[in-house]
Order: sequence, then C-alpha cells, then structure tokens
Amino acid sequence: MSRRVVVTGLGAITPIGNNVNEFWCALKEKKVGIGPITYFDTTDYKAKLAAEVKDFDAKKHMDPKAAKRMEQFCQFAVIAAKEALEDAGIDMEKEDPFRVGVSVGSGIGSLQSIEREYKKLLDKGPGRVNPLLVPLMISNMAAGNVAIQFGLKGKCINVVTACATGTHSIGEAFRSIQYGEADVMVAGGTESSITPIGVAGFSALTALSTSEDPMRASIPFDAERNGFVMGEGAGIVILESLEHAQARGAKIYAEVAGYGATCDAYHITSPAEDGSGAAKAMEAAIADAGLKPEDVDYINAHGTSTHHNDLFETKAIKLALGGHAKEVKINSTKSMIGHLLGAAGGVEFITCVKSIEEGFVHATAGLTVDDPECDLDYVKGEGVDMEVNCAISNSLGFGGHNATLLVKKF
Repeated sequence: MSRRVVVTGLGAITPIGNNVNEFWCALKEKKVGIGPITYFDTTDYKAKLAAEVKDFDAKKHMDPKAAKRMEQFCQFAVIAAKEALEDAGIDMEKEDPFRVGVSVGSGIGSLQSIEREYKKLLDKGPGRVNPLLVPLMISNMAAGNVAIQFGLKGKCINVVTACATGTHSIGEAFRSIQYGEADVMVAGGTESSITPIGVAGFSALTALSTSEDPMRASIPFDAERNGFVMGEGAGIVILESLEHAQARGAKIYAEVAGYGATCDAYHITSPAEDGSGAAKAMEAAIADAGLKPEDVDYINAHGTSTHHNDLFETKAIKLALGGHAKEVKINSTKSMIGHLLGAAGGVEFITCVKSIEEGFVHATAGLTVDDPECDLDYVKGEGVDMEVNCAISNSLGFGGHNATLLVKKF
C-alpha cells in the first residue's frame, strides 16, 4: 500500500529573496533579480549578466566554523534546509533520526574550489592543494552537510541530472516515503556556479543570453529570447507521510501526488524536437496521481528562455494535455531568477506550493513579444488570482533527463 505524501515545510535562497516569504513577495511584484556579474571581471566574456544571490552571509545563519568548511552551494542548502525544518516544526529530539532522510542534489558541486585549487596546483605545485578540496568540491556534500548539521540519519542521496536535479531529488524523496523507507525527507536542489569556468563553459555552448539589459535577458517564450541567464540559490522542502504529519499536528501546505521521469535518449544538450520525452514525463505524473489532463490548472514550465527549450516544451505540453493545453496557465519563474540549474526544480516546486496556498499564478516577467510558435497562455503581463487545485512543475536537463512533479491542494 503506497503512502500519501504531503509538504509541510519550505525553505529558499534565491536571487530575489533569501527566504520563502521574501522570494514569494518578489515573484508577485515581478521583481527581476538579474544584473551585471559581480563575482569576477566579465570584460572578455560574451555573457555579462547573472542572477546572483544578494546580501548573503552564511555566518549569520550557522556556526561560522561550520560555514568555513563548506562551499557556497552547501551553505545555501544548509540554510534553506534550516528554514524548511523550522517552518515544518520538525523537532529531531522527538523523531527517530533513522526515519528522517535527505535527498538534496546539486548539478555541479563547487566550481569555485576547483578553480581556486587548480591555480594553486599550477602556481605552487601539488603539495599546496587544500587537503579538503575533494569534500569541498563533490556534489553530494550538500546532502551530506544537511544531514550532519541536523542529525538526519535516514536515507541520504544526491541525484545529479543537470537542470532536472531539484525535481528528481524531490521525486525520489516522494517515492522513498511512499515506499516506507522514510517518514520525513528533506528534499530539493542547490547550486552556485556563477564562476569564470561556469559562465565560459555555458557561453561556449551558446546557451547563455548575451543581452546586457537585465529586463530583456531571461525572457521565456518571448520571440526575442536568445539564451538563459545563470542563477544560483537553493530550494528545499520537507516531505512527510500524511500519517506522520497528522500525528504531530503539522501544518500541511499541499499533497505531492505524482512524479514522472523519462529520458529523450536523443542528444546531450537539445531536447527531443517533438517534445515526446517531456510529454511522457507529464503524462506519467498525471497518471501517477490518478488524475486527467483536464485536472491540471497550472504548469510551472522549465521555460529557460533558450530557443529550443521553450519551443519544444510548448510542443510537449500540447502532446501531454491535448486540447486542455490552451486552457492551462503556464509561467516561468526563470523570468525573474534566471536558471538555478540543479536548484531550479526545488525553487520552482516551492512556487507551485505557494501558488496553491495563495491562489495566485505569477506572471512570466519580461514576456512582451509573442512568438507565433509559442502560442499557449504564459501569463503575459500581470499575475492571475485564481484557485489552483493541481499544479505541475517541469524540469528538463542536459543529457535528455525529463522530470515532472504534480502537487495538489490537500
């Protein structure tokens, strides 16, 4: 018997707010968190803009010594997890630590530590490389550090599927609870890759927007879109079995009802041109929830602002929802926070939960020039007050990874 799974806590660090409330208020106000890169000199770079996290000081939220032994992607994860655990009211004194697990992914881990130590290797030789380089760099350390900080001894995993990482991480946490492997899972994604090699690498792929106008850089579904904008941050949620949440009198935000995961098996960076892979992931999530396409009110699209993604995702939505595709509200949170890579799915899942809770679907900021091939309702202009009973969040990653989560009103 598969167990029902609910969302009881939310935590976020984003380019438009360093907690869930700030982030959500900024989304409602269409606040764009994109600006010139401040982390390094971009003179020789084609991409000049990114969505950086602002006013972030890890030492204000955690033990300064612990913060020093963590790269920024881990700091983001630990601080967002702390917010989520406090929001859920989880008291580890009262929990069996072996029944509380972690599923927090990062697409890349720490490029900062690799760049820093590689320079040392070249300049001063191998003897000068930081002995902690490996544990600072590897992507599973976000999950490891979250578990260590809060004493979570259950299943602890790190899903790495590029831009689908956050969504897969929450989906696998959902399955772990459904199947009885855990009662509570701390789940989501984290990323901090706005570094010289990160930006140079994505630029060389011609994946990044070369716009120098922050309001015309991340413009999903707009005819003038020309690439994504790198973002950073973390989105972490607390999932629990319904039984466990009710037994402790927890506040329930929403119910996770479906998860679909497929692969295009087509190309290392381009999605399948007919949208079939992403469509199958959506179909699987809807079927998993025992619902029909007509039940979906809102889709938080992957919506990266690249030509291929937005076109093929539009095709995928039409394939998955049929005639209902024209009725559903679709938006892209990336229009305001850029692309958080491995953290995108975590933050966008939180957006879906808040949309259900507050009955509001935010606008796709910056969408002004209609693309005749992207002809669905992307919430152009202003956000919409509406009842959201069922929302789906899509994430599509390099390698052809497709992931969809379906969350519904409890």
